[in-house]
Amino acid sequence: MRSQFWTAPNQITLLRLIFVPFVIIKILDRNFKFALLLFVLAGISDALDGLLARWLHQQSMLGQYLDPIADKLLLSSAFLVLSFTRQIPWRYTVLVLSRDLCILLIAAVLYITSNIRDFKPSVFGKLNTGAQIAAIFFVLLWRVIPAPWIGIARHSFLVATLILTCVSALHYILITGQKLHSNGESGPPAAPSR
Repeated sequence: MRSQFWTAPNQITLLRLIFVPFVIIKILDRNFKFALLLFVLAGISDALDGLLARWLHQQSMLGQYLDPIADKLLLSSAFLVLSFTRQIPWRYTVLVLSRDLCILLIAAVLYITSNIRDFKPSVFGKLNTGAQIAAIFFVLLWRVIPAPWIGIARHSFLVATLILTCVSALHYILITGQKLHSNGESGPPAAPSR
């Protein structure tokens, strides 16, 4: 575990966690330009740690847990603070956080009560994360450059987030139910797909 901690991809993931409070602070200060810059840097670090893990053959179990934790902390914090500052309507944030909390609780229960250790996201989960990233990007960009096309993109990605949050939650429930049902007949439960 100690050797996994010091790999370049995991260090970049940990660096992304450091961005989280500064993004929040800059949004609360209404310094949207700097908040946007930090958010973009966090996104670049997310792409970079994945590429490095593959190129350097440093994919690890620690990285598989750290990467989605860093993403969720950044995205959930951004949604919360942008709703507090009235940049994103609360309905989007409540739905996003409720889905994530439910998945986290289900995963924790399955982790504790079974031999499940693999919680890979589904294609709908990945699309949902992509829509959330794009929504936050365009919300911040619209505060920096209030062009009509940016406003349209902002609204479109918020709606896409709403739809994909519901679809991915439903998919997670169905897949988890199927896996638990099939494993009830064949042995210990397998990993749910997020």
